[in-house]
Amino acid sequence: MKRILFSALAGVLAIGLTATADAASKKRFISIGTGGPTGVYFQVGNAVCRLVHKEAAEGRKKGRKHGIRCSAPSTGGSNYNIGQIKEGELDFGVAQSDWQHHAYNGTSAWKGKQFKKVRAVFSVHPEPLHIIAGGETGITGWDSLKGKRVNIGNAGSGQRGTMDFLMARAGWNKSAFKAATELTSTEQSKALCDGKIDAFIYTVGVPNAGVSVATDGCGAKIVNFNNKLASGLVKERPYYAWATIPKGTYKTTSADVTTFGVMATFVTSADVDEKTVYEVTRAVMENLDDFRKLHPAFRNLDPKRMISDGLSAPLHKGALKYYKEKGWK
Repeated sequence: MKRILFSALAGVLAIGLTATADAASKKRFISIGTGGPTGVYFQVGNAVCRLVHKEAAEGRKKGRKHGIRCSAPSTGGSNYNIGQIKEGELDFGVAQSDWQHHAYNGTSAWKGKQFKKVRAVFSVHPEPLHIIAGGETGITGWDSLKGKRVNIGNAGSGQRGTMDFLMARAGWNKSAFKAATELTSTEQSKALCDGKIDAFIYTVGVPNAGVSVATDGCGAKIVNFNNKLASGLVKERPYYAWATIPKGTYKTTSADVTTFGVMATFVTSADVDEKTVYEVTRAVMENLDDFRKLHPAFRNLDPKRMISDGLSAPLHKGALKYYKEKGWK
């Protein structure tokens, strides 16, 4: 009798362990590369995670039984995120549309390191290029940055990649500046307010908490970037477009600022499985009203533009499957 009871208990235990193993095998933990904790990229990644978790059915009667759990840590930004996706350390990442283009085509900072497997999922918000200058520095635009103390961004960030590209186009190098600092997006506004730098260049969605630290906190100004250099880039590069930072966005924005910019895009790798990308895409697109409420930069998100604007790498097949189901592709 004891032997029969033991055998029965062993069987139940084995079934339980198998069920647990099956449940565990269905779980999928994904990571999303973002940017500095005060930047909009950090908000994008955590918004996506929030919507993925909202859609999850586990523990509730309704929802998607996708088993996906999500984290979106602060990272070094666009190029770092794409590089970590390439290495398999991240599943998704937020990146400027120009760096998505360069990674896929093996150009600019990605020359010799082409990532042909980078895949677009959707674009998010426009990102105007800001020239943010101390109020008493006399800086009125790109050309007057010469001889000033300018933050060019930390290595691996989209900000740094953009500055390297702009300097090369202008025929400048670091010696064009009195000092060229390599501060992160989290550090640069405080450095400007403390008088350690005169200006920084920052491509970011509007409004941005980090920018307001400098503008609303210590009188920094955003100046126009609409010179010959900017005009040439907008004309020849499809991932660039003219942009306006509206009057009143920050305390010192007393008039519309004319500049140009890129799109923030959400990217992955062709190696990430179709089901995961489908579920992440679905979670975002089925909950766009919630997404729009999570940050002012997301207020005007339009799915028709999100599946076309700034996407210079092929769409991942999981995202494409969802868009075809909706009749958008």
